[in-house]
Amino acid sequence: MTISPATTDLSDNHPALVRHAEPVFRDYGGRLAFSGPVATLYTPADNSKVREAVEGPGEGRVLVVDGDGLMSCALFGGNLGKLAEENGWAGVVVNGCVRDTAELALCAIGIKALAAHPKRSDKRGLGEKDVVVNFAGLTIAPGEWLYADGDGIVVSAERLPD
Repeated sequence: MTISPATTDLSDNHPALVRHAEPVFRDYGGRLAFSGPVATLYTPADNSKVREAVEGPGEGRVLVVDGDGLMSCALFGGNLGKLAEENGWAGVVVNGCVRDTAELALCAIGIKALAAHPKRSDKRGLGEKDVVVNFAGLTIAPGEWLYADGDGIVVSAERLPD
């Protein structure tokens, strides 16, 4: 297990290199601190592409899911959390909702989302992967680095020294 550098230290030590997410996310995973290169999805109200992503090798990446901040259903839940953990994802950030929060808390990955919602999403195969996403005051591109912990989320164009 790699220990992620603290977002506060990264913010203090690299102020010109990091961008800060607005403090709108809650922690749901079993790991509070996580980091890695970003893979992105844009998929409001349909988690088909989320499942496809976490079924594949994570290779220590962070899956950033832009669900347009919709609060009408969950885009990530316990089954997907277990898949993400088993397939080597460092974490998942959802601009939307999650469900099965007790199950997510048992997953040894970081999971941040706006809220919890019991309703599952549609499954119509909709969404786009590897696209630039915009939410929480950030623009995030695939391949950038995301660092998260209990103090928040910071993003950098490149991996920062610990």
